[in-house]
Amino acid sequence: MSVYEHEVKALLSEAGVPVPRGVVIHERDFTAAGQLAEPLVLKAFGPGLVHKSDAGAVILGLRAADLPAAAAEMRSRLPDVAGFLVEEQADAGVELIVGVVRDVAFGPVLLAGLGGVWTEALRDTALGLCPVSERDARRMLDSLRGSPLLYGLRGAPPVDMDALVKLLMTVGGPGGLWERLELGEFELNPVIAGPSGVVAVDARYVPAESGEASPAVRPGTADFLPLFEPKAVAVVGASTTRPNFGNMFLDFYKSAGIPLVAVHPEADEVAGVRAVPSLAHADVDYALVAVPADRCPDVVRQAVGVSFVQVMSGGFAEADRAGLEDTLVEAARAAGTRLLGPNCMGVYCPRGRQTFVGGGLGPAGSVALISQSGGLAGEVIKVGERRGLAFSRVVTVGNAADVTPAELLRWLAKDPETRAVGLYLEDPRDGRELYEALRATDLPVVLLVGGRSGQGQQAAASHTGGMVSDRRIWETVAEQAGAALVSSQDDLIGVLTFFQAHGSRVTEGDGVLVVGPSGGASVLAADAFDAAGVRLDPLPADVPAELRGLGVVASGNPLEVPVGPLGRAGLVPEVIDAIVRRRPCRDVVAHVNVQAFFTYGNAAEPLYAYTRALAGAQGALPRTRVTLVTRNGECAPAGVEDEVRRIAAAAGIPVYRTMEAAAVAVAAGGRHGAA
Repeated sequence: MSVYEHEVKALLSEAGVPVPRGVVIHERDFTAAGQLAEPLVLKAFGPGLVHKSDAGAVILGLRAADLPAAAAEMRSRLPDVAGFLVEEQADAGVELIVGVVRDVAFGPVLLAGLGGVWTEALRDTALGLCPVSERDARRMLDSLRGSPLLYGLRGAPPVDMDALVKLLMTVGGPGGLWERLELGEFELNPVIAGPSGVVAVDARYVPAESGEASPAVRPGTADFLPLFEPKAVAVVGASTTRPNFGNMFLDFYKSAGIPLVAVHPEADEVAGVRAVPSLAHADVDYALVAVPADRCPDVVRQAVGVSFVQVMSGGFAEADRAGLEDTLVEAARAAGTRLLGPNCMGVYCPRGRQTFVGGGLGPAGSVALISQSGGLAGEVIKVGERRGLAFSRVVTVGNAADVTPAELLRWLAKDPETRAVGLYLEDPRDGRELYEALRATDLPVVLLVGGRSGQGQQAAASHTGGMVSDRRIWETVAEQAGAALVSSQDDLIGVLTFFQAHGSRVTEGDGVLVVGPSGGASVLAADAFDAAGVRLDPLPADVPAELRGLGVVASGNPLEVPVGPLGRAGLVPEVIDAIVRRRPCRDVVAHVNVQAFFTYGNAAEPLYAYTRALAGAQGALPRTRVTLVTRNGECAPAGVEDEVRRIAAAAGIPVYRTMEAAAVAVAAGGRHGAA
């Protein structure tokens, strides 16, 4: 049930939030309102009055003498009027909404934006996970499309931004009202901001219903090294007569060469692998369980002494059998083991001979991946390795009933073998923990989230709840935690490729330079970087003369430079050097039209020579990140792109086929590496 407005405003006043002067009238005597300065506002309150404006329970611009008649007319129209709040009418200003709502995954979320009559019409709002910092509060306000209204538009005076930021901090900052409220919903709409301060004109608070609890906080981080580098592995569920998933994993592990045992109630051997009757007889620290869901708890109860048990089997909470999943977790706790999954494919770690994909192990590297989807993780591994990625740790968590993404991320942040982390998530299960883990890590992190439009919120009756969507929550998580949020599997791989190449490079400057052939391609490149949120600064004023000496007419950024089979391989590095000497660049993106090398020439060597020259430029510019885009790469003969990637990779240069993919990667990398 909603708390009455005058009670909410008493809470606000106590916290230091300015509210209009007012009096509460329970009977029909409005004498007390005579002490207020006209014009006045009359508001009815009662148990059925949720949205007062919609119900006609608010009248503005009244004189004290008008109050009795206006109140009587309201009573005649509205049932259950418990009383009236009479307030001094606030001066005009910019109307804003400030609210807090509890997200089902990430907890309390602060919302600020244009309010009053514009709330639903424009939906111009920004979010911040509580507690917000002052920097977060200013970022939220500056991100509004209507932010020019706050700074003075067409001669209007600017609002008191410090007072507005103070209001946001009082509601959503450390020690703010969000910590004392039982959310529910909390909404100030409108807040009127002007040159002399802010005032909360209307306030609404709906405490949480019983059962709306904060996400559970899980215990501290385990040592996950045995998960990724087990001394031995057991497979439960392989058959001696009908090959199944268990048999497939036996084959994978045999190929990887890791010490292995099968678990079978009757056989002494399965597919050439020694068998034991139960996990209680298996001297291993990792077990894979691939038996029907109903049998899994009994199998896991026998895993005493096994550090980690992965349940591949589905048929638990994702199949509306949450009770069986709870039983599985209880079985793991009884055995003293940690549970990975259920409904997951397992772990991939070339360094530890761990695998859930066929085709052999790739090279050990520095990129980690946490994924709720086993199938997608398998694709990222195989496609990523084809494009030059080398993985340190890959783990699929499925339903994440015990081991969670947040716990894994905390461990990976301290793993000496990991330099960058990707996450694919659908339901984080531990959203607030995940957010805190993201904020705590210094590693570059890229997020891909599935189903961002479908989760919905528990509290959607207020304007605040209705405008807090999954997509916007994840954008806020990424912004505040310093992670990159992408929208496709290809971009996930692309950003991880960038982090692998450049993640440890300390950069100078904050500019991005794009160089390559074709005016049309340069125009489209500018569009791609603009769409990715990357600013391309103009060239330094004194650089055109030097570029003309190199045969390049400087017209802007992107800069058109002739690159092709008849061009000089070292021209682009010389151009880059001329610009970076005058103004350090964080990133240089060089693009080529691969098709031209085989339409106007007929040999791969000029393309290789250009790539080697670019590799030399990267070596000469240790504080600049060089990226190569091989447009129209499919026009090259077989093997040419692979050789270009090999040359570039040896110099720490990532390679992309499209400008759009490069722009997304450079935008993600912009958060990391600044000196």
